Amino acid sequence: MSIQCEVTANSMGGGDPLGLFGRYLTVWVTICIMIGIGLGNWFPTWFVFLSHLEIGHVNLVVAVLIWVMIYPMMVNVDFNSLRHIGERPKGLIITSVTNWFVKPFTMVALGMLFFDILFRPWVEPQVAKEYIAGMILLGSAPCTAMVFVWSQLTKGDATYTLVQVSLNDLIMIFAYAPLVAFLLGLSDIVVPWETLLLSVLLYVVIPLTAGYVTRVQLLKQGDDKRVTVFTDRLKPWTIIGLLLTVVLLFGFQGKTILSQPLVIGLIAIPLIIQSVGVATLAYVWAWLWKVPFEIAGPVALIGSSNFFELAVAVAISLFGLDSGAALATVVGVLVEVPVMLFLVSLVNRTRQWFQ
Repeated sequence: MSIQCEVTANSMGGGDPLGLFGRYLTVWVTICIMIGIGLGNWFPTWFVFLSHLEIGHVNLVVAVLIWVMIYPMMVNVDFNSLRHIGERPKGLIITSVTNWFVKPFTMVALGMLFFDILFRPWVEPQVAKEYIAGMILLGSAPCTAMVFVWSQLTKGDATYTLVQVSLNDLIMIFAYAPLVAFLLGLSDIVVPWETLLLSVLLYVVIPLTAGYVTRVQLLKQGDDKRVTVFTDRLKPWTIIGLLLTVVLLFGFQGKTILSQPLVIGLIAIPLIIQSVGVATLAYVWAWLWKVPFEIAGPVALIGSSNFFELAVAVAISLFGLDSGAALATVVGVLVEVPVMLFLVSLVNRTRQWFQ
């Protein structure tokens, strides 16, 4: 295929596609959680000041950090790849159905099962609703960046992965807000439509447009290597943005965490079940439909990973920096890499199923 994604180019050099930061993301996030909790309890006035820096329910500090995280990954999205949309129809059908018709609704079901029933003795009803809301925001946002890495680790088809990511981003522009509003409504959570639409504009439409314009300009100056070099230069800022966001969120959540130290584990349980369950469904469907392994691997992994940067941003805009929804989305960041590495290992060990 003529189209190659960034990570494919990197893999030719024999480097680690995850890198030091990506492979130990859970460790770095855990350290930042502890730092955030400490700062939040030692210097609470700092975080009160930061919480007041907002316009129209959008915190300016968080908006800048989220933009720093999202913009580089949007530069990698190549809408020209959509001309290959008919070349892998089975894979696209499985992933699209999984992402938009299975994953969001099963996330609602798991959230209600655990926080309305199983965890009810330990979680207050209003806080439980916020945790469910955060899970919904995660489950409704398919990943657009790390899936390139998961695809490479399973030797997946780079063109298929790029086409699916581009397709997901287009769908997200139109479907994310109404889907989230509908699912939150099922959970009896009031949805401020103006804030939700503003969040989609700020964190999907604008960075996606900016990334596309940047990509076009870079390609005019050369080839795909210029895009790779440009995004590689921005990676340190992406890392800094993510870690500072975690510190900020847990600075606001410090008292809650110290008073309920098991809350992170409670949130993590349904998120892990969701990721493993969705990946299993997509992978078995691909096997039954006789999809080649280089497509089946990415099919399973794209459907189970999340665009957690978007989920974090929308949770903060809708519910606030110190909300349970924001906390739930950050727990999604915490469990993402270990769960996905487990799924990558499982997929690679079952490669012979498709021979």
